Amino acid sequence: MPDIPVGSQIFDLVFHPTHPTVYAGLLNGSVKAFRYDEQGQHEQTFSIRPSKRSCRCVATNEDGSHLFAAGKAKSIFTIDTTTGTVTSTRSEAHDSPINRIKHLLPSMFCTGDDDGVIKLWDPRRTQEIRRYGHHFDFISDFLWLGDKKQLISTSADGTLSAIDVRGKKLEPLAQSEDQEDELLSIVAIRNGSKVVVGTQLGILSIFNRSQGWGDCVDRVPGHPQSIDALCAIPSSYPSSHSTVLTGSSDGLVRAVQLFPTKLLGVVADHGSFPVERIKVDQNGEGRWVGSAGHEDTLKMTDLNEVFEDESHDDEDNADAQSDEEVGPDMEGAGEEKDHSADGNEVLLSVMEAVSGDESQDSEGPKEKKRKRKGNKDTLVGKKKGRNEIEAEASFFSGL
Repeated sequence: MPDIPVGSQIFDLVFHPTHPTVYAGLLNGSVKAFRYDEQGQHEQTFSIRPSKRSCRCVATNEDGSHLFAAGKAKSIFTIDTTTGTVTSTRSEAHDSPINRIKHLLPSMFCTGDDDGVIKLWDPRRTQEIRRYGHHFDFISDFLWLGDKKQLISTSADGTLSAIDVRGKKLEPLAQSEDQEDELLSIVAIRNGSKVVVGTQLGILSIFNRSQGWGDCVDRVPGHPQSIDALCAIPSSYPSSHSTVLTGSSDGLVRAVQLFPTKLLGVVADHGSFPVERIKVDQNGEGRWVGSAGHEDTLKMTDLNEVFEDESHDDEDNADAQSDEEVGPDMEGAGEEKDHSADGNEVLLSVMEAVSGDESQDSEGPKEKKRKRKGNKDTLVGKKKGRNEIEAEASFFSGL
C-alpha cells in the first residue's frame, strides 16, 4: 500500500476494531481518519483539530464508535467516529501533558502523563475514578491483561508496575525493581504468559508472569538503538506465539522471534526517522501493519508479503521433524528431548554471543554448546527439535 500522507508528524495511530479505517494523532493537534481497501487505495474520511497543541495519543472504545484523543493540552477529547465531531471534553484532566491513553473495559479507559501519573476514567463521567502516582517519570506505554483485569505500565523511571483495576487501593499491585534503563514499550507473547519490554539501550527485557513482576528473567540485546514500539503479530502466523514487531530509533521495523532468538527480517524502513508507533489492524489479527516515525506519512505494510515464506518453511520443518520421529533411531528422539530441556541454556548462549559478553558466567553455556557441536564455530543446532537455533553468532551484528 502506498504511504498515506497526513500533513504533519504522527504521534500515535490506532485502527478501528472492525472497519478498515485508521486514525492518526498529529503534531499540529489534528486527528485524521483514513479509510483503505485491500488494493491499497485510501481516502480521508474526516479531519478535526480539537486543540492547537499536539495530539500525542489516540484510542478507540470497544466497538470503535468513539475515539479518545489527548496530548499536550492536558485535556481528553471524545470524538464520534461516524460524524467526526467532538462530543465531550475533559479539560485539565491532568496537571501535565498526557502521553499515553488506552481503552480497557466498556466502562473504563486509562491515561498516563509526563510526570508518571496514571488515571482511570469512566467514559460516562467527567471525573477520574482513581489516580496513581507511584511513577516519577513519563508513562511510555500500557498493556492490558484481561484475564486478571490488570493494567501494566512502563515508565522512563526504569520500572514496570501492575495495577488491579478492580481494587480501590491507590497503590500498584506490584512494581519491578529499577531496571537501570528507560522502559519505552511493552507487549505480551505466549498467550500472555510472558511480557516483552523495549528499552532505551536497545535491549528486549522479558518478564515471566508466573515469577512476578520484580525483575526480568531474560534480556535479548542486539538492536543498535532504542526500542520505542512493540507489537504482536496476528495469531494466524506459525511463529506468532513468540514473534514481535519492533520499532527502533534507527528507522527500521523488524520481525524478531524470541524462542528461539532469530531475526526474521525487516518489515518496514522509515529511513533516518525513528519509529514511534506500530499497530496491526482488525484488533491485531488483520493483514496491514501501520508504522509511524517522525515523518509526515503513515506507512502501511502488508504482513502477508512479509511472512509468506515463513509459513512454507514451517510446513517443511514440520514434515522433516515428523520423518525423524517415526524413524527407528530412538537415540535421536532422546537427543531431541535434551534440546527442548536445554532451551533456556541455548537461548542464553545466543544472547551472550550477540552481546559479546566475555564474563565467566557466559563461558559455561558456550563451552557446553561447543561440546555438543564438536569443533564447529557457529551456533547451529540439529534440526530435530522445535527449539532449534539456526543463527550465526553475530546474527544481530548487521542491524
